[in-house]
Amino acid sequence: MTASSFLATHRVFTAEEFGDALNLTSSSRDSLLAYYRQRGRILRIRRGLYWVLRTGETPESCSVDPFLVAARMTEDAVLAYHTALEFHARAYSVFSESQYQTARAARAATFRGWRFRPVSFPKALQQSAEPFFGVEEHDRSGQSVRVTGLERTLVDALDRPELCGGWEELWRSLEMVEFFDLEQVVEYALLLNKATTVGKVGWFLDLHRDSLMVQEDHLRILRERRPRQPTYIARRDYEKTRFIAEWNLVVPQALVERSWSEVA
Repeated sequence: MTASSFLATHRVFTAEEFGDALNLTSSSRDSLLAYYRQRGRILRIRRGLYWVLRTGETPESCSVDPFLVAARMTEDAVLAYHTALEFHARAYSVFSESQYQTARAARAATFRGWRFRPVSFPKALQQSAEPFFGVEEHDRSGQSVRVTGLERTLVDALDRPELCGGWEELWRSLEMVEFFDLEQVVEYALLLNKATTVGKVGWFLDLHRDSLMVQEDHLRILRERRPRQPTYIARRDYEKTRFIAEWNLVVPQALVERSWSEVA
């Protein structure tokens, strides 16, 4: 493969990928990358990560695809949380932050006002050697992108709503999804092995029985793994809360009543 053919088939790439594809030494690779940067053929996003410019684009004016960039931030990157909702066109709002799960010790990076935020894979997944459970691969501009499927996204989002913009944004986004594979939702919720998260998933499905065609068997399985004691799902400084006895959850009354302005 030549450098030209490599650049023609990639929109974003790492220095390691470039060097391996062309069978270059590290010094030759770095020299060639520097050459293409000077020619305005590639744009450095961060150390070791590059964006390829097409005909007519300039480093100053070109726009980059944040999904593609986030997916290449680490070798094992998986688009997740609100970014996954955006990728699946199920996000109520568009954020200027892209989140990805990884097992690597990565740092957040910023490029042209866009923040790329790494989040560790849930501990239970790493311990069970199943970090890619419920992960899908999609083609984007000819390159593969890993993203959590809607089922895993539902559970991950309820597990960490702060990564989805808070309860209003999360609730509005999840209610844009018309269908979930509920067997996979239940399986993944149990795999995370977090009683509070199981309770939140069960409560969400319980509230949407009709629209999501939730069966009692799904709820029964989750109910068996709900919290044993009443558990707050949000910070405790709300003036009013409501106890959902079936799921042992204490939730903001504003969330139950869908008074979004009161749910931060």
